[in-house]
Formats: sequence, structure tokens, C-alpha cells
Amino acid sequence: MGAGRRWGVMVGVAVLALGLAGVANAGTKAAPLDPPLVDLAQPLHPDDDFLGSTISSNEPTSFWTVATPTSTANNLAGIDVSHYQGTINWASVAAGGARFAYLKATESTTFVDPQFSANFAGALKAGVIRGAYHFALPDRSSGAAQANYFVAHGGGWVADGYTLPPVLDIEYNPYNTKAVCYGLTQPQMVAWIADFADTVHQLTKRWPVIYSTTNWWSTCTGNSSAFAANDPLWIARYSTAVGALPKGWGFYTFWQHADSGPLPGDQDYFNGSVDQLRTLAYGGPPPDDALNLLGW
Repeated sequence: MGAGRRWGVMVGVAVLALGLAGVANAGTKAAPLDPPLVDLAQPLHPDDDFLGSTISSNEPTSFWTVATPTSTANNLAGIDVSHYQGTINWASVAAGGARFAYLKATESTTFVDPQFSANFAGALKAGVIRGAYHFALPDRSSGAAQANYFVAHGGGWVADGYTLPPVLDIEYNPYNTKAVCYGLTQPQMVAWIADFADTVHQLTKRWPVIYSTTNWWSTCTGNSSAFAANDPLWIARYSTAVGALPKGWGFYTFWQHADSGPLPGDQDYFNGSVDQLRTLAYGGPPPDDALNLLGW
């Protein structure tokens, strides 16, 4: 996959490159995947699968520190949540300083988070810009199939100024610890992610944010740089610094810096200003009245 294959939206402190169009992944589809390594004896537990839920049992101790990084003007506070957190008081979340939130919408092609709709509406009512994420299971179905399911069940995007671009949550296999990469080779995993990202773009005109850890990305994609030109990076690292980023990304857009804290769910930062967050949500500079609903 060439570096010129795709272009689009990435946001950072020093760089803000925006675009809603991209070049499709023509001619780069991989051969059909080998039969996936699905542990059929392992009962499904999608209610327990959320952004970062597999980290504690897979990342080395160097991934963790006790201290929490200090919020700055270029690190806006936010959270990510799912049904796992139960009912959320979004007014309290907003009062606690969260400017954005990502909410679990779907997993594979079989699960819709039962709290998603309430969270999506509640965050907006409280003035919190929000978006949806999909927990990927690449051994269950194709990237395109899961992208279609995701977009059909909350993962869409509209240029309303308060809906963030969709997120692909790609992390360790929660159902088979012996196949952390879901039984896929590195080229197959890159092809699966491209299949998902291309389909999301075709359906929404936005390239998805990619959430992962540097360790998983290096292990399971061979530290591919195929997505850095377009897909914003959401890095997970529970420390005072993000550390090394996956290949190709010169900066992160979101950072999950702790799995607990003063706000519900995981604790996150957006690597930019309020205006850049608004621009990311809108897909370009928003009209002056685009966020009146949020009271900004």
C-alpha cells in the first residue's frame, strides 16, 4: 500500500490537515484470509469488551505509571465509555471538564451496546461533543462487513459540528489469548484494517480514527505506516507521556492516558485546542453558529 493511497483528516497541536475526500484502496485488496482462529469454546462477553479492556492482561509493566499527566490548553479532557459503566450523569461529566466523549456502539456484527443511544443523546444534551467506536473482531468477519454493521448501528457521521469521526478500536483478542492478532498474519491484518477504513469512508466520507497501542500495532501489523497519512491516531498509554508512536504518525490526535480517574470510564486527551476539536468534528472550519446547541 503506497503512501499516496489515501489522504484525509488528521489533527494535532502543530498540524491540522483537513479533508473529506480520499483515494480508494483500488488494486490493493489482499487475497482472501485463511480460516480464522476462533476459539468457539470461549463464551462471548461483549459487555466486557471496551476501548482498552484487553490492555491490562497484555501490555508490559513499562506501559503503566501511577502519575497522571497534567491537562494543558492542548490536551483537552475527554472520556470513552460503554455499557460497562452503566448509566452516566452527563451533566456531571460536562461539569467535570470533559469536552468530548467516545461511546461504544458495536462489536463485530452481532452486538450493539445497549447504552449507546442514551449516551449519544445524553452527551449532546450536556454539551459534550461525542462520537462512536467499534470494537473489532477481525477473526469473525471481514472489515467491510463490520464497518457496514457499525455505520448502520450508530457509527455514522454528519457535519453537524458535534459528531466526531468514527473510531476503529483494534486491540488484543479478548477471546483467545493465544492469538492476540486474531490468527491473522501482519499483511492480512493490514488488509483487514484497510477494508474497514475504506468502507467507513465510502459510507460516511470520513476516514476513521484508529485506536491501538504501539505494542499491538507493531506486533500485529508489522508497524505498518499505511494509515498514517490519513487516519487520525488514538494512542493508548497509561503514563505521563505517550512514548513511541506507531510508524508514520508524527503525533497523536487522541491519547487514552488512564483507565480510571475523576470522570467515568477511561480518561482521554485531545491533542489540540477547542477550535481544533470543533474543526475535527465538523470536518472543516465550522460556521459561527454551528455549535450554538452546545452553548460554546
